[in-house]
Amino acid sequence: MPGYAVKVETVTVCGAHFRLQSLLDLQQFSDPEGIAESLGISSANWSLFGHLWPSGRVLAALVHGRDLAGLKVLEVGAGLALASLVIHRAGGDVTVSDRHPTSRVFLEENLRLNALGPLAHHPGNWAGENPLLGRFDLIIGSDVLYETPQRTQLAAFIDRHSAPTVEVLLVDPDRGHRVGFRKEMASRGYGCNEVRAATALETGHPYKGRCLTFRRGASIL
Repeated sequence: MPGYAVKVETVTVCGAHFRLQSLLDLQQFSDPEGIAESLGISSANWSLFGHLWPSGRVLAALVHGRDLAGLKVLEVGAGLALASLVIHRAGGDVTVSDRHPTSRVFLEENLRLNALGPLAHHPGNWAGENPLLGRFDLIIGSDVLYETPQRTQLAAFIDRHSAPTVEVLLVDPDRGHRVGFRKEMASRGYGCNEVRAATALETGHPYKGRCLTFRRGASIL
């Protein structure tokens, strides 16, 4: 692809294999039309969407095999959207959301690599209105709290796009914004259960982080 170098690897999720295209490294930047800049994505942060982060692997494992029949699912800040690919392969109704202008291109290639049909994608501007996005029964995300303003923006975005009965599942690698985000969600009427994530990834590498489950209305489990 022009402007950046990529790699393709096989990623294993609970024994299931996925072919995943990602950026070759994080020292890349390509924004010839200034689209990322106009969205507030700096050159230093441009490449973050294109890396499979450990929390993304944890989230994919959490949704693998889960019964999501009849539920509308949204992945926020999806990046390479591994969890969405897992849900999509299982026949779930999932929408991918990421503001990065290149995320859709990578999603389409990863769908092709895994012989999967089209998947809904939405830019997902947390700080703005997204009238075409709709509301969801389950909202998922991984490593989405890495800047202070995101606590309020993401909580408000989730609230706007939550069904009356909703579950929100986030995997957080302890970057320091978890407590503030919990307060933001509590102020909007969401209860929270927090547990430590599995201490090892499927790759064998150690993982330090937490799984946060927010609920409003009756449980959908």
